[in-house]
Amino acid sequence: MSPANTDLTPALIDGAEVSASEVIEVRSPYDGRVVGRVPLLGTDEVDRAVAVAAERHRGAPLPAHQRAEILDRAAELLAARSAEFGRSISEESAKPITTALVEAARAVDTLRFSAAVARSATGEMIPLDASSAGVGKLGFVRRVPVGVIGAISPFNFPLNLVCHKVAPAIAAGCPVVLKPASATPLTALRIAALFEEAGLPPGWLNVVTCPGSVANRLVEHDDVAMITFTGSPEVGWGIRARAPRKRVSLELGNNAPVIIEPDADIDAVAAKIAVAGYSFAGQSCISVQRVLVHEAIHDNFRAALAKRVDALTVGDPADPATNVSALITAKETERVCSWIADAKSAGAKVLVGGEIDADGILSPAVVDGVLPDMEISRNEVFGPLVGLSTYTDVEDAFRRANDTRYGLQAGIFTTNLATALRAAEVLDFGGVTVNEVPTWRADQMPYGGIRDSGNTREGPAYAVEEMTERRLIVMQP
Repeated sequence: MSPANTDLTPALIDGAEVSASEVIEVRSPYDGRVVGRVPLLGTDEVDRAVAVAAERHRGAPLPAHQRAEILDRAAELLAARSAEFGRSISEESAKPITTALVEAARAVDTLRFSAAVARSATGEMIPLDASSAGVGKLGFVRRVPVGVIGAISPFNFPLNLVCHKVAPAIAAGCPVVLKPASATPLTALRIAALFEEAGLPPGWLNVVTCPGSVANRLVEHDDVAMITFTGSPEVGWGIRARAPRKRVSLELGNNAPVIIEPDADIDAVAAKIAVAGYSFAGQSCISVQRVLVHEAIHDNFRAALAKRVDALTVGDPADPATNVSALITAKETERVCSWIADAKSAGAKVLVGGEIDADGILSPAVVDGVLPDMEISRNEVFGPLVGLSTYTDVEDAFRRANDTRYGLQAGIFTTNLATALRAAEVLDFGGVTVNEVPTWRADQMPYGGIRDSGNTREGPAYAVEEMTERRLIVMQP
């Protein structure tokens, strides 16, 4: 934090730029340089933002066609400026630029799917005359906006996960107060400005740049009807506990398992995992983390994976050749290193990587001989690391994959249809991928988990369901 100065990117409340006497410096995780500054807001500004959003909710609603048109225009503007947004993502998060551009393209899809939902969301007819009491009456259900949405977004997808919260809310007709991650607020403020350029009226999207302690006010505010949060299980369930009367949608962590059967194409699977385990330095809740490989192919697979991971380019996120750059903070780098060291002391072997280079970047690691009670197996690494272990019977692999407090997505590689269908039946996760890594996601699909991975599903159509209420209408003609 430092005094405010001229390169401030202001917050946004009711369409007006908001500054403060102190600012948050946004620094590149790669080289530490200041890439921007945002105002350090407090509870007074949060209260103002909520009051404005609540006023919009009580006022005249935006018609569905207008909401859809705004979202479509926002998609067009974002598509035209994808390079600008890619640079913004890369600078403040150290996401490699090629990966950041993919995120920008996905965000365009998220906006377009949200526009489609705004146009197509419907209620339902109720056959009241199925009961003698309902004869002569007409019954139907409308979907109505739940109210003000408090959106709390994470650092790892500072554009697309903001869009996954804001765009469905607009589609549903709900005003939003957005609290972006303090490490990556600049992209969120840029997309908010783009929404207003696309025609979103003032006050429908308010962005407050504040620390997590101040965001508690948003969680507990009586005029906020719903909180949508992506982040750690500890913070997420804490929000759920503090807001028992609100809707609280949680997208939390994972330690994604992949099972590799002996009939799988070893080289093809290794190529997929070399991307899925290390893209954005593994800082995705569906990054491949636990690889259960059949003992018959273990030696060949680990050699194939180690070769591909060792060939990944580590360095400056602005370089299109870079595959892996810095973790979000030095503290996170130290944590992952300590987990690797603990695994080595317990008998695991580091095949490649696991060292910090001169620029402070943790080199992508493959760890073999991982045991279930190791930290790198039990918890979410959120770093550039994949752990390998072997199995002899696929039913044991299913059991071990399920032996986790998480439950977001899991995957299996096999050409055996019966094994694939068995995996779909017994893997206890929100999503199961067959012959695809669990890191795969399309932005229109129902995405979410169980247990400590969350309590809801994202994807515009599914998020709009969460952000609307069913209102029953009974008419006596």
